[in-house]
Amino acid sequence: MDEYRAVVSLAALAQGMRLRIFRTLIGAGPDGMTPGALALMLGVNSSTLSFHLKELLHSGLVSQERDGRNLIYRPALPHMTELVDYLTAHCCDATGGQCDLPKKKTRRAASSAV
Repeated sequence: MDEYRAVVSLAALAQGMRLRIFRTLIGAGPDGMTPGALALMLGVNSSTLSFHLKELLHSGLVSQERDGRNLIYRPALPHMTELVDYLTAHCCDATGGQCDLPKKKTRRAASSAV
């Protein structure tokens, strides 16, 4: 990923409703969601949703596919992964790659710690 694509993607996510839409689509996974289902889940009107989906499409973070009479929006997971990789590409270079970041506990690890 180049800097321009990273900036476009981050700009798209730098708005509350678009971030909520993207996170909702991430939760839906590869099945995606229709605009109607998204609007209902997020409590937003269709014209507002359409505007924000267009921005997410432009950024490459979301894909759109027609399924009969419906549009299905899906998170562009490879693009999201590229963005995260771009942001963390030089993580802890100054420390020889030794990051002191807390590890996220998995459910299994958290439950066995009890």
